[in-house]
Amino acid sequence: MDRIIGRARWPRWLAALALGGVSATGFAPLGLWPVTLAAVALWMALVRAAPGLRAALAVGWWFGLGHFVIGNDWIATAFHYQDAMPAWLGWIAVTLLALYLALFPALAAGLGWAGGRGRGDAYPLILAAAWIFAEWLRATLFTGFAWNPLGVIWLDALGVARLAPFIGTYGLSGVAILVAGGLMLLGERRWKAGAALAAGPIAIGVALLLAEGAPVPASGHAVRIVQPDIGQQDKWRQGFEDRNFARLASLSGTPGPEPRLLLWPEAAVPEYLEESRPEDIRARARIARLLGPRDIMLTGGTAIEWGKDNFAAGARNSLFAIDARGRILARYDKAHLVPYGEYLPMRPILSAIGLSRLAPGDLDFWPGPGPRSLGLPGFGKVGVQICYEMIFSGQVVDSAHRPDFIFNPSNDAWFGPSGPPQHLAQARLRAIEEGLPVIRATPTGISAIIDARGNLAASLPWRTAGAITGRLPAALPPTPFARYGNILPILFAGLLVALAIAHRRIAR
Repeated sequence: MDRIIGRARWPRWLAALALGGVSATGFAPLGLWPVTLAAVALWMALVRAAPGLRAALAVGWWFGLGHFVIGNDWIATAFHYQDAMPAWLGWIAVTLLALYLALFPALAAGLGWAGGRGRGDAYPLILAAAWIFAEWLRATLFTGFAWNPLGVIWLDALGVARLAPFIGTYGLSGVAILVAGGLMLLGERRWKAGAALAAGPIAIGVALLLAEGAPVPASGHAVRIVQPDIGQQDKWRQGFEDRNFARLASLSGTPGPEPRLLLWPEAAVPEYLEESRPEDIRARARIARLLGPRDIMLTGGTAIEWGKDNFAAGARNSLFAIDARGRILARYDKAHLVPYGEYLPMRPILSAIGLSRLAPGDLDFWPGPGPRSLGLPGFGKVGVQICYEMIFSGQVVDSAHRPDFIFNPSNDAWFGPSGPPQHLAQARLRAIEEGLPVIRATPTGISAIIDARGNLAASLPWRTAGAITGRLPAALPPTPFARYGNILPILFAGLLVALAIAHRRIAR
């Protein structure tokens, strides 16, 4: 491996940038996880060959820049739907975000280089632990941006994702570094250590996959998910409200003798369902007409927060549970909001230079209190995570009131062809971690029923109008991750450090 790096004529920074970009091909929709592992292995050799800590940090940063520009390309698409900002600004936004996110691979590279002293079989262990820590930090610092942790590449690869209930998604990312480190050592003909690191986690994953036994059974509850294929360009267009509702209604099916749970996407209803304006009353009434006597609808909408003198001070991105009498049974408010998408940070300054948030409207959204479970008569308890919230490992369930399933209403119509499959992949990982089925309803796809092992029980393709009628999969008993959360990947990182120290002492 060092010979390959040594023969490369590219500058170190350019090689790291290119490898970072290539490494992002392991994410959906391409799913080229072997390419990602090879790219990471070459990058690890670059880090180890760095002449000093400063050079190692630079190699990590350039790798991160390429990795996040390619991996977050879907963000640029959102700017096509905002008249106040030119579309080309989307790629500038992606690059600026990547300039920041690249600090986390840089941190991992610096810690890995310093802890491994740039050499030895212990180096992959140290770098894997550092990557776990850096990725957890990326997901939590400054509200966090947890999109596409490296561990997502394992979702459909050799059963390795079956480790998630024990080490979490960030632990899976550490496993990716371990396997790539094994490939690096194999390239250097260090056969024993390389084979142990490259094949060991995969063997464990395959064993867990084979030990799963029978498929997860259905719980018996009937569900119908509506995907209307309403694009972002039509969602808020004036005069399209009735047409959009008619499309949702036509796909909602006919009530029958069996109770059913009808699920609509995020922000499916433009009216304010809790208010008393004529159009709001009419919206509740026409929703109620779609439901049978024991049916319940879950739909995304907006709630208004009123200030003094009947002044609208803010809004909530909400999920409403509605029964056949038009009553609102429960409401969940999105807690993890998207900066610049749902609220404009430093609004007085940024609005003065002509910037606005990407979602339409003048009111910033306010965050809700966090994960909670809603009781639905006849259907048990549902945990709700609206759109972006679903990507935060360990933050999606009220553990004190464990739900029977998670509903993830989303609006992925902003994000082109790559964002929706990446979002779906991360929802599947939440199901595996928590041992809970997940239902997704989106306006343009990808809507799905996901069982508690992360398998797709049913789905609708992107940009396809339709409905999914099925049975809610049963929940599994709480997994170790469901009980202890991100303590587990942190402990896993600590174990890797301990093994590295022990290995170096034995080697002496």
